[in-house]
Amino acid sequence: MKKKTTSWVVTGVGAIVTGAGYLLGGNIGTGIAGFGLAHVVLGTLDMFRPSIHK
Repeated sequence: MKKKTTSWVVTGVGAIVTGAGYLLGGNIGTGIAGFGLAHVVLGTLDMFRPSIHK
């Protein structure tokens, strides 16, 4: 996979996990939603990271 594609996949999976966490609710759901939000943030930051290999 290309770098940009991997970032989009991580962001998309994070969005799905965040939604699942909100639907689950409670303390467990909050933890799952936070885990998903972390993936969204990391995937988005990875899109803007300068490439190490040029």
